Amino acid sequence: MSRPREDRADGTGNPVRSGSAARHTDDPALGPARHLGALRGMPGWLKIGAAVVSILLVAVLAFGAYWVIRLQGNISKEALSAGSGKSEGAVDDSRDRMQILILGSDTRDGKNSQYGTSDDATGYGHSDVMMLLDISADNKRVNVVSFPRDLLVDTPKCTDQKTRREFPAQSNVMINAAMSEAGIGCAVDTVNKLTGLEIDHFMMADFNAVKELSNAVGGVEVCISDAVYDPDSKLRLPKGTSTVQGEQALAFLRTRHAFADGGDLGRIKAQQGFLSALTRKMKDDGTMSNPGKMLEIADVVTKNLTIDDGLASIPTLLTVGNRLKNIDLGKVAFVAVPTVPAASDPNRLQVAEPAASQLFAAMRKDIDLTDPTATPSPSASPDASASASAAPAPSETAPAYDKTLQPITVANGSGAPARTQEIMQALTAGGFTQLAQLAARPVTATAVYYGAGFDDVAADVAALLGIPAAQVLPAAGVAGVQVYLGSDLVGGTPSGDAPVELPSDIVNQTAGDVVCQQANPELIVR
Repeated sequence: MSRPREDRADGTGNPVRSGSAARHTDDPALGPARHLGALRGMPGWLKIGAAVVSILLVAVLAFGAYWVIRLQGNISKEALSAGSGKSEGAVDDSRDRMQILILGSDTRDGKNSQYGTSDDATGYGHSDVMMLLDISADNKRVNVVSFPRDLLVDTPKCTDQKTRREFPAQSNVMINAAMSEAGIGCAVDTVNKLTGLEIDHFMMADFNAVKELSNAVGGVEVCISDAVYDPDSKLRLPKGTSTVQGEQALAFLRTRHAFADGGDLGRIKAQQGFLSALTRKMKDDGTMSNPGKMLEIADVVTKNLTIDDGLASIPTLLTVGNRLKNIDLGKVAFVAVPTVPAASDPNRLQVAEPAASQLFAAMRKDIDLTDPTATPSPSASPDASASASAAPAPSETAPAYDKTLQPITVANGSGAPARTQEIMQALTAGGFTQLAQLAARPVTATAVYYGAGFDDVAADVAALLGIPAAQVLPAAGVAGVQVYLGSDLVGGTPSGDAPVELPSDIVNQTAGDVVCQQANPELIVR
């Protein structure tokens, strides 16, 4: 790489420029007149060639400027958060680990009005699709984690960033409703609260984006076990492999009933299969290295895209796109948050424990979900090993008690509400499932208190959370074990050398897998 030219000083202290520029300055015979004279002596054909090259160069620059202005004008922007804020600094979009929440909106405004009335999508609409795209710092891995829209979660207090209206925290509500009142930022804050992560960006697309993108790439190959027709979504497919685009591509992604048992989880697997096929097609066709094709796709996508302020520039979007183009398809893992039917409503879902907390813990530690035994990326989140060196080592032998029966309470005096969820997820991932929360006064120092007969449990809890042994204390008024969180923010994740257990089937498929979806027996065309 050339270094910038430096000015030097002559004996009088006057600056002297280096190279040919200095010679031109010092020698009167080598000035502008001599350069013009040389141009006058240039052959006519060379003058014309130089002019054509100049025109072409200007045309290319103008074309690039036109596309940047056009694409930039397509983009809609919204705030990243609905008031929760970030404790981490902004990421370097070119080289840091990056997490982007991908949302599909069910709004029926504008071009989407044919899919229902505006009453079908109140407020900001609901997130018809919710996936977390997690790109590793070394650009060698991508996790795509799907959240079922029927999943019941707790939402934080959210403030609509446009109207400044506040909405209170809610319990046991569907995750797809998180953005309906206070906007997209509330959906981001809800996923942060659930997972213990801090999302860097979001992208939200509407129904029209799916149709236009599938048309732009010439269709996407999908596979289904039997011929199927869903009268609700209008999806009609023959048995085997088909190419879908436009309305049929949208129907494939939207149908709630065509796959598996007709529930949300079959729909998620179909969506992941579609995205896998789209990724393979774009890679096999060389789309990512074809500037003309990429401009066409970018024009289509940005017209139907809403993104956060930090991502809302064409150069930034191109930077993110460049990070993805060379990733091994076998390292693009599609995952669904583990769930079970909700106890309060069998038609809804709740997170399955401890599998869900194990997944979130692995994500916080930047574990390769396709190979959990692999060494994490060098820039893995620092909270994964916080205070690990000061913590007592976990027992290498099985404890002489049943972890699932030990009463453990979490009292949050840290001033950071998200800490409660983080600690409870870490405890669940470690096998402790009998958990409760307590209201707490603000305190500075974190401590683990234990009642009579629970000293061994307290020691294991402290080791799991990375809390120093000196902060494990007996307390006569405590039944079982109490983790009292202070503003020192000590602990919160399993110690750095503690292995993260994951269910063996946590990855549904990778982008390199060709998967045929199972048809819902009730909708099979005989």
